[in-house]
Amino acid sequence: IASGDWSSDVCSSDLAFTQSMDRFLVTEPSDMKTRGWAELDFVLISGDAYVDHPSFAPAVIGRYLESKGYRVGIIDQPDWNDVEAFKKLGKPRLASLVTAGNLDSMLNKFTAAKKIRRQDDYSPGGEAGHRPDRATLVYANRMKEAYSDVPLIIGGIEASLRRFGHYDYWSDTVRRSILVDSKADVLIYGMGELQIVELADALDQGRFKESLPSIRGICYMAKEIPTIDYVECPSFEEIKADKMAFADAFRMQYDEQDPFYGRIVVQKHGDRYLVQNTPALPLTQEEMDGVYNLPYTRKWHPKYDDKGGVPALSEVQFSLVSQRGCFGSCSFCAITNHQGRIIQNRSHESLLDEAQTMINMDNFKGYIHDVGGPTANFRHLACDKQAVYGACKGRTCAAPEPCENLNTNHDDYIALLRKLRKLKGVKKVFVRSGLRYDYVLADNNKDFVRELCEFHVSGQLKVAPEHVSKRVTNMMGKAGKEEFLTFKSWFEEANKKLGKKQYLVPYFMSSHPGCALEDAIELAEFLRDQHMYPEQVQDFIPTPGSLSTCMYYTGINPLDGKPVYVAKKGRDKAKQRALMQYKNVENYDLVKEALIEANRRDLIGFGPECLIPPRPIGRTNRTSQSSGSRNSGKNNDRRNGRQSSAKSSKGRPSRNGMTKSRPSNSNRGRGSR
Repeated sequence: IASGDWSSDVCSSDLAFTQSMDRFLVTEPSDMKTRGWAELDFVLISGDAYVDHPSFAPAVIGRYLESKGYRVGIIDQPDWNDVEAFKKLGKPRLASLVTAGNLDSMLNKFTAAKKIRRQDDYSPGGEAGHRPDRATLVYANRMKEAYSDVPLIIGGIEASLRRFGHYDYWSDTVRRSILVDSKADVLIYGMGELQIVELADALDQGRFKESLPSIRGICYMAKEIPTIDYVECPSFEEIKADKMAFADAFRMQYDEQDPFYGRIVVQKHGDRYLVQNTPALPLTQEEMDGVYNLPYTRKWHPKYDDKGGVPALSEVQFSLVSQRGCFGSCSFCAITNHQGRIIQNRSHESLLDEAQTMINMDNFKGYIHDVGGPTANFRHLACDKQAVYGACKGRTCAAPEPCENLNTNHDDYIALLRKLRKLKGVKKVFVRSGLRYDYVLADNNKDFVRELCEFHVSGQLKVAPEHVSKRVTNMMGKAGKEEFLTFKSWFEEANKKLGKKQYLVPYFMSSHPGCALEDAIELAEFLRDQHMYPEQVQDFIPTPGSLSTCMYYTGINPLDGKPVYVAKKGRDKAKQRALMQYKNVENYDLVKEALIEANRRDLIGFGPECLIPPRPIGRTNRTSQSSGSRNSGKNNDRRNGRQSSAKSSKGRPSRNGMTKSRPSNSNRGRGSR
């Protein structure tokens, strides 16, 4: 089909019909009848409710296949207890596609304390309970039960980050590759547009199995090791029995995730081999424009209207994804192993066209909520060398110290924002997806900060210092305290000159690997000195696929083999959280216990530097404000690596399923297709 073979009876009129801006993808047999289709080429099973927007992975994959001439239908959130629910759209001609959705299904359901969340923003009306635990596995097994002779392809953030043997926090075990347990034929990892079309063409042309070794960005099972260049990491049986072997396996996998020099990675599971082909090449600007210029309705499916729609859409319906990838390489973030370190961006023309589409929508109120990606101000490659040789192995681009070759120029991003805010019908263009302030400092660009404060901040600007202890920020791959304080002074200076009262909203994280009690106390003292008091705090979640999760499970930094302290016991983690909210009378006993344990009795008393008095005196839980800074405490499961210890929500979609945090966000796992 994509190569010009229209033997499946898809004609140009069909394609024009399915690409109409007011048409959703097929979800019911009646939709097929309206289109005159007897069968579909692909049936996509999704753990999320169907939202036809480029921030929702099933929509992107479905639309992209559709643009190549394939017939696609979506079965969203089927009843996993009834195999008939998976047969609703009939037997697909080419393959079944399965994704858990924009978030790992376990992260979607459980908090850091392993408590069940009350709300699921990716379900109609925000109702929880519409998807099973380990949704990819359950859906895959049901599709195999329904159509055992149809090839099965899994993808999305859950599959992508569980592609090797991995540590699972919720069961506290090392689990096999999700490809093994799902019994799928292929796993797509990363952002999957290129892979899914290559697989579709191979299926359509009857050369599916023989094509697998040559398709980038996929995993498959084999009885023998490939004969071409590869690296074999410790087997599943070895990493399950030995934490050092687990760390070694992670390091070998981590080193081969670059599309320019990454080799095939092999991991034995029993008597077969998991084969990860080299990563998919970055999209060209033209290709990325094409993905986002598809005819999305930018709405949830009307069948959800009675329940008030799908809450996750509200954050992104009028936002623009301007780029993918992140060279920040935060240790706790899934983006490095999913979208990669090489930035891929869209043209200004494509973004302006999408903005105009939003302006023409009936419910657009004049506000573009965000322009960015995993990191708002990473609009181009970290350096020109990455376009030819890839990102440097064993080195980071931005932190703890910026590379001497780092291109920190903000001109393109500023030019884009200026064009957007000049569009007729646009009142304000906000930047809300998170800013790397250390990157701004490296550019020595106070003009950018001034323009940002004048035109693109909605009263609060989110930044993520994460911690202030140098030992911890180094482990996290983040800039230090000094950089945050410098940016804070720039931000306050700009707002003072503009006559605006705007605030930084800094995110801090407790219990990250490497964070000992003395580090948590250092953070508490910093909050005291800065007159900040977070209403809610972020607790590290060991989600599959991240460097920090490897450290959490093994107690080893896999990159250098050195031991890492990890707070795993509930009491130890609770003390670190309590120190971030030391004024809360409910935390008094934990804070006092922590200070005594760390031999910091000097912080107990009535002096100006004391955190708590000698005895509780009934202080209320309130927010302090000073020096133009405050922490709003808004929950956000950013980039799949954190979770508020208080009332939790999952934030915005990760902008990217079968292929987006940013969990959010950070997925937010933005871009987790």
